[in-house]
Amino acid sequence: MTKVFIFRHGESYDNAWHDFSGWRDIDLDSAGVEEAKRVGEELKDEKATKAYQSDLIRAQHTLRIVLEAQSSNIEPVTDPRIKERNYGALNGLSKDELAKIDPEEFKLWHRSYNVSPPDGESIETVEKRVLTFLNDKIPSWDKNDIVFISAHANSIRAMRRYFEHLSIEEMCSYENTPGKVYKYEI
Repeated sequence: MTKVFIFRHGESYDNAWHDFSGWRDIDLDSAGVEEAKRVGEELKDEKATKAYQSDLIRAQHTLRIVLEAQSSNIEPVTDPRIKERNYGALNGLSKDELAKIDPEEFKLWHRSYNVSPPDGESIETVEKRVLTFLNDKIPSWDKNDIVFISAHANSIRAMRRYFEHLSIEEMCSYENTPGKVYKYEI
């Protein structure tokens, strides 16, 4: 049985400031490094045979720390299909400020399944992108593989929906906190 461990990157500077990161290439802050170390400690006895990361530095930094905890020399595969949602014109803006200025638009852009922020992606678009990754990679996993995936809150939404058979409403409502590990056997 293939074991799959999906985890959100540790806290980034944008997370700490409540800014929309999206496709901004923001690194982990010191709390995020510690969260990644905790994930590494949690998974140290699970020797990864395959590891995937998005093309954003916060996911890559997290995976590097996790793999160091098990002294792994596995070469991670970087795949942009599992990167964070593109918030378009909202990238870099304060979530708190936007929620105050226009609470209705904020709710719609932040968690609506099929409404995109200006020049950005909807959660539905992210889900379609992530599903191409899963449909491409899962057939290549062997029954004894241990798979690590270092991803982002919105790409993890789609992965959780796939593995947990969530409804759209559940997927959109769940928070995927930094450093949290989701475990599946397939």
